[in-house]
Amino acid sequence: MTELDKSGAADEILVGGDARGGRPRRRRVRADAWGRAPLPLLLPALVGLAFLLLPLIALLVRAPWRSLPDQLTSPEVWQALQLSLVCATAATAVSLVLGVPLAWLLARTDFPGRGFVRALVTLPLVLPPVVGGVALLLALGRNGVVGQWLDSAFGITLPFTTAGVVVAEAFVAMPFLVISVEGTLRAADPRYEEAATTLGASRFTAFRRVTLPLIAPGIAAGSVLAWARALGEFGATITFAGNFPGRTQTMPLAVYLALQNDPAAAIALSLVLLAVSIAVLAGLRDRWMTAS
Repeated sequence: MTELDKSGAADEILVGGDARGGRPRRRRVRADAWGRAPLPLLLPALVGLAFLLLPLIALLVRAPWRSLPDQLTSPEVWQALQLSLVCATAATAVSLVLGVPLAWLLARTDFPGRGFVRALVTLPLVLPPVVGGVALLLALGRNGVVGQWLDSAFGITLPFTTAGVVVAEAFVAMPFLVISVEGTLRAADPRYEEAATTLGASRFTAFRRVTLPLIAPGIAAGSVLAWARALGEFGATITFAGNFPGRTQTMPLAVYLALQNDPAAAIALSLVLLAVSIAVLAGLRDRWMTAS
């Protein structure tokens, strides 16, 4: 047993007695000793930090700053950027409409196989994006399990269209929103919701008028994460929607294509995505700091 006393200039530890039941003895430790990192931990930590920062620093160092304005004002860049913003926003909207009820189901109801359902919901987080694109083709392609019915009954074809980009991005981004909202729901006190139902409100009214305002910060954080993930999606998009300029070529696909023909343009596009990522991190900083 140890007890920490920080009332003095130095930390004071109360160490338990020996096996014969002796009285505990006090030992004084310098206050800054708690924050001192051991060398075997400090060195790998610094190497890990350098490993993560070095590629980003290299991107900034090798960026064509003089020709950057011309690169960013080209029609192809603005076309890809506009398509990326529109598709990422639409995918986030789809994730909100479908993901918030799904998160409520996982957090507030108890049904057989809930853990298995939660694992399936988070599967796109670990599934290789290309595999996700292949799965979407088999499900929603013109000859897919559901896609052939959509094509024959309604004339709807999703692969290699802008709508297909939205579907692919929503598939990989929705788990981020579901996880965030489910965690917020579990942290929220359900008694407010129960009190609303005892006063005559329906479950949906209680959810709309009581629960949604309580979990609004979690929904906002999950939406930002989902939007950022959708904006940076590559594998599922190129597999399910293709790479057609003006129709399905988003920013990550434009970076991939430019890297083969115009590396300077690829760096310029990468800087735009880097700036968006930094903006997302800055927007979520207060939430992370509060959670820690």
